[in-house]
Amino acid sequence: MEYKAPAEAYTGVVREITIGKGKKSLKIGGENILPFHFFDQGSNPNSAKFALEVLDMEPQDWPEHLTQPFKDVIADPVKWAKRCEELGADAVFLRLVSTDPAVNDSSADEAAALAKKVAEAISIPLIIYGSGDDKKDADVLPKVAEACDGMNLLIGPVQKENYEIVGKALLDHGHNASALSPLDINLLKELNVKLCKFFPAEKIVIDPESAALGYGMEYSFSLMERVKQIGVITKDNMTMMPIIADLGGECWKTKQAKESKEQGLLWEGMTALSLLLAGANILILRHPDTVNLVKETTEVE
Repeated sequence: MEYKAPAEAYTGVVREITIGKGKKSLKIGGENILPFHFFDQGSNPNSAKFALEVLDMEPQDWPEHLTQPFKDVIADPVKWAKRCEELGADAVFLRLVSTDPAVNDSSADEAAALAKKVAEAISIPLIIYGSGDDKKDADVLPKVAEACDGMNLLIGPVQKENYEIVGKALLDHGHNASALSPLDINLLKELNVKLCKFFPAEKIVIDPESAALGYGMEYSFSLMERVKQIGVITKDNMTMMPIIADLGGECWKTKQAKESKEQGLLWEGMTALSLLLAGANILILRHPDTVNLVKETTEVE
């Protein structure tokens, strides 16, 4: 007798979110099965997407084997973003690190002007993150949202300390929100509940924080897995959002990744694959070779 594996069917469906507009758009989410459970009853209409990271200033602490693919453009964020597109990225992830008060404390107007230039220069979707300083982001991100009005970008991080200011600006100017919370399921849901009081749940992406292999990745994996399972299996309204895994920076600051290109690619690639298995819908990477490596590994024939 032929063995036939049991197929599960779930009631929860991850919300499908579009980043960008027209030809410059992509969709994430939409699945009603668990990651790589193609044998279950359901589907995943949108495969995982990969964005390459661009900084708004030339990085000072990246190893040479990481900067090599961008060495002739790395001082110009616009050209750097276009290079990411040429190298096959699904999206560009612009991090406004120079706005951090502990770095250059560059102005919100400067950041907004640059964000608009990058958005107009590329033909793939743009994701924009502030420095992570909640007070400075509350000044910077609304200006960025206004400058890129109507472009339907994914902008963050929206945090509990600034979700009202940043969230309302994103809503007013037609963008999606990336909601960042610490590695805690209760804090994650609490932020989504507060944000959803005025912001459409259909335009929220969950950022549960990502750690690197060997540096706390198991915590990220466990939380992402739980978020995905609760959303798909139990149809929990506050976890049925796509997940973004911002992992590149965490991987390439490790001792191992800095030592050699081979170790760096494996460190970033293994972390990315693990978080894909946990349920990430879009991953932020730094090296284009990692994108190719992970795509080849996960390709379904």
